[in-house]
Amino acid sequence: MQSVTSELKNLHLPALWDKKAQKCGLRHTVFSANGDKYTGEWKDNLKHGKGTQVWKRTGSIYSGDWKCGKRDGLGSYSILLPETKQYEKKYCGQWKHGQKHGQGKYFYRDSSVYEGDWSEGRRSGWGRMYYANGDFYEGQWLKDQKHGQGMIQYANGNWYEGSWKDGKKNGNGKFYYLDTGQLYEGYWVNGTAKCGTLSDCGRDHAPRPTKYSLPQVQLADMHLVLREALSLHCNHNG
Repeated sequence: MQSVTSELKNLHLPALWDKKAQKCGLRHTVFSANGDKYTGEWKDNLKHGKGTQVWKRTGSIYSGDWKCGKRDGLGSYSILLPETKQYEKKYCGQWKHGQKHGQGKYFYRDSSVYEGDWSEGRRSGWGRMYYANGDFYEGQWLKDQKHGQGMIQYANGNWYEGSWKDGKKNGNGKFYYLDTGQLYEGYWVNGTAKCGTLSDCGRDHAPRPTKYSLPQVQLADMHLVLREALSLHCNHNG
């Protein structure tokens, strides 16, 4: 009888061991074979809930929400600087399926900063970009490129407001020259102004105005002329 009971216990041991090995709920630090370590909550053997992951090879660290083994929800990601052995925050915001997705703020190595919408790890939607050289852009993005409607103000005070495509000025827009006090309104193709009008705008307060003021446009329908010029340009390049 004792031998039968012993055999039954031995049959249940693998199931017991497997149950104990299953990670579910709050756990202390769990080390992977490659040296990565995770401290936090689990569900069905996957990181799920709140937790912190440290990657051994790079020293990078993520702290925040997890879902089914992937970063999902709110969290921050930081890298370890080898020269100072200090952590530098790279991204703070929303995640989905392990990628930056939703609202978030990203810090670049050259001190540039982006804050706004993300989709599948790339800037997409509406966002602001503060460049290291002092330029500032606010507007729409698509797959890490300025795309749609947006405004950029350059460090020298000049600014452009209008349409963008694949990171370049494309379509109707306005460009204001702060130094000369002039405003250009027209149409851009791949970052180059193709047709438009130039007029004085704030000339009296400009640091370096042109010697002579621009004469007023004496056209009955200035916009009609621009449309015709644009049509000719498009037909020529079509």
